[in-house]
Amino acid sequence: MKIYTVGGAVRDELLGLPVKDRDYVVVGATPEEMTRLGYKPVGKDFPVFLHPKTREEYALARTERKTARGYKGFKVYAAPDVTLEQDLSRRDLTINAIARDDAGRVIDPCGGVADLRRGVLRHVSPAFAEDPVRILRVARFAARFGFKVAPATLRLMRAMVEADEADALVPERVWQELAVGLMEAAPSKMFALLRNCGALARVLPELAAAWASRSRYGRTRRALDFAAAQKRVLEVRYAVLACALVGGDAPESELRQMSARLRAPSNCADLALLALRQRETIDLGAKLKPEAVVSLLQACDAWRRPGRFEQLLQAAGDCTAGRARTAAAAPRLLRALDAARAVDAGAIARSESEPHRIAARLRTARIDAVKSALAAA
Repeated sequence: MKIYTVGGAVRDELLGLPVKDRDYVVVGATPEEMTRLGYKPVGKDFPVFLHPKTREEYALARTERKTARGYKGFKVYAAPDVTLEQDLSRRDLTINAIARDDAGRVIDPCGGVADLRRGVLRHVSPAFAEDPVRILRVARFAARFGFKVAPATLRLMRAMVEADEADALVPERVWQELAVGLMEAAPSKMFALLRNCGALARVLPELAAAWASRSRYGRTRRALDFAAAQKRVLEVRYAVLACALVGGDAPESELRQMSARLRAPSNCADLALLALRQRETIDLGAKLKPEAVVSLLQACDAWRRPGRFEQLLQAAGDCTAGRARTAAAAPRLLRALDAARAVDAGAIARSESEPHRIAARLRTARIDAVKSALAAA
C-alpha cells in the first residue's frame, strides 16, 4: 500500500500558495484493509476514508467509465490493481493531476508542472468531455489563477455545450461553482470564459442576453473585479452581477428567474433585487432630500436590517458608472440611517391615541431626525 498527496494541495504548493486542504490517494489497498487500519469509510459513490487522527480524506485509486448523460453518470472501479497514473489520468486538468509521494518526489505523468509554469489550463484526456461540471471548474480556475485556456480545451468545452452536456447540470452544482468563482480574485474571467465557450447562455441565459450589449458586458466585468478588489462578501458580488440586467425589458422578472433557477440563497437573491431597484436612487444619495432618504430607508427595510443596507450601498457603488459619487453618498445615507433608527417608535405608538396616525407620526419623526443629522454633518 502506498499513499500519495494529490490534486490541489500539490498544485498550490508548487505555486507557492497556502494549502487549505490535503487529499490523498491510496494505491494497492482494499476497503477492508483501510477499515482494519482504523480509517472510517465515508464515500457513497466510491471508497473514501477519513484518517483516524487527522480526519483528512484518503481515497482508493480508481478509474471511471461513463455510463449515462450528466455529471453523475459514471461507473467507478476501485481496486488494488489501479495504478497512480490511471487515477491521475481520470482528472480534469493537468495542473490537478500532479501527485507527491511521502519522500517529496513529484509524479507528473500529464505535464501539469509545465502548464503551471506557462499558466495554462489544459484537459488531461478526451474523458474531460464526460463531465459537464468541468466546464464550470475550468472557468472558476481561470478566475482564481488568471491562467489562459489551451485552445484544444476551449474547443472541447464548446463541443460539450453544443452536445447539450451543459443542460444536464443541476442548479445546486451550478450555484456552488459560480459562488466560489465570484469570490475569486478576478471573477470576470470566469464569466468571460463561460461566454466564450457558449455555456453562459445555458446556465445564465438572462445574463447572456444582457451582455449582448458590449458596453454593459464591459461595465459588469469591471464592476465584478472592483468588488473583488474591495474584498466584498458573496451577497454583494452577486448583487453587482445582477445589476448587469439593468436596461432589459423586465430586469426584476429576469433576476427573479435567474435566482430561482440557480436556487441562490435568499440573502443573495434579496440583496440583488434591492440593488436592481435602488441603484439609481442611491447614486443620487448626496442630493436626496430628507423625505426621499426616509422613503429609501423604508423601502429597503433598513430599520430592521441595517447591515444589509450597508451591503446595498457597497453593491450600488461598485456597479455604477458614478462610483466616486455613490461612495461619497454612502456616509451621508448611513448617518441618516443611524439618526432615523434612534427614533423611539415604541414611545410614539404609546403616546398616540389614534392608531391609524402612528405610521405618519413615525415617518415625520424620522424625517426630522434625518434633517438634523444631515444639517449637523
